[in-house]
Formats: sequence, C-alpha cells, structure tokens
Amino acid sequence: MNAAMDRLYRWFEHALVGGLAVMSLMVFANVVLRYVFDTGITFTEEVSRMLFVWLTFIGSIVALRQGTHLGMDTVVSRLPHAGKLAFFVLSHLLMLGCIVMLWLGCWEQTRVNLDNHAPVSGIPVAAVYLVGLVAAVLMGITLLANLWQALRGDLSDAQLVTVRESEDRAAD
Repeated sequence: MNAAMDRLYRWFEHALVGGLAVMSLMVFANVVLRYVFDTGITFTEEVSRMLFVWLTFIGSIVALRQGTHLGMDTVVSRLPHAGKLAFFVLSHLLMLGCIVMLWLGCWEQTRVNLDNHAPVSGIPVAAVYLVGLVAAVLMGITLLANLWQALRGDLSDAQLVTVRESEDRAAD
C-alpha cells in the first residue's frame, strides 16, 4: 500500500511540474500573441484558470503528505510526548472535519455545475470542483493513516510535531 501511495504522490509531483509548465506556456504565448500580433488563443484564459485550481489542490495534497503546510509549533514542540500526541490527534480531527466540509461543498457544486460549460472551451464547470472531491478523499486518507500511526504509537516526538522548517525540507 505504501509503495502504491508513494508512486501516486510522485506522479502528483510530476503533474505539478508539468501543469505549471503548460499553464505558464499558454499564458506567455497568449500574451505574446496579443501584444505582438494583435490576436490570441481564446481558450487559454479559461483553461489556465482551471489548471491553476487543479494545481493548487494537487499541491495541497502533496504538501499535507510531506508535512510542509504552514503551521506554528512554538507551544507543541515544548510539550511532553502525551501533550504532543493529544495536539496531533486534535489537529488531525479538526482537519478531517474541514475535509468533510470541503468534500460536501465540492460534491454539491460538482452536481450543480454538471450541465454548465465554460463559454469558450466548452469544458464542464464541474471539472473545477471535481478536484476538490479528489483532494478531500486523498487528504482524508492521508490524515486517517497519520492518525492510525499516532494512535498505534508508531510516531516519534519529532513526527508528532507536523510542522517542518523549510531548511529541513530542502535537505530531503
């Protein structure tokens, strides 16, 4: 299971790089076409906006798994093991609550927007909200796996403090 998840998250990292490259190329090409040739590619604005939303959510999925979301550990890092564990569990339960609300909201918006299409590209608007469903499911799985490890006692004190310094991340 871990090997499959590792491959999936590696694929997400590559998708982030590829998506950012495609989005940047589309926007740059459209700017050049508009200012140099007084023309443009009509669908690039819609598609790049949708791609930006997808990249944001995929980046959030990857960041959650790597523990690189913004956070503050001033108090938690000074607590004993039991306190760190309690805050770890509490924070993960709160995040799971937020994930459930995200999923419910995106489900409703996906359902409502199935018949709405972007005016130029014709892509269903529901595609924008679909990534929220994907993100909620994968983030929920990640959070539940982390909770399971913590409650089994598999996490050290350092792993219970889920905030990592950017310098620590650069060393990985």
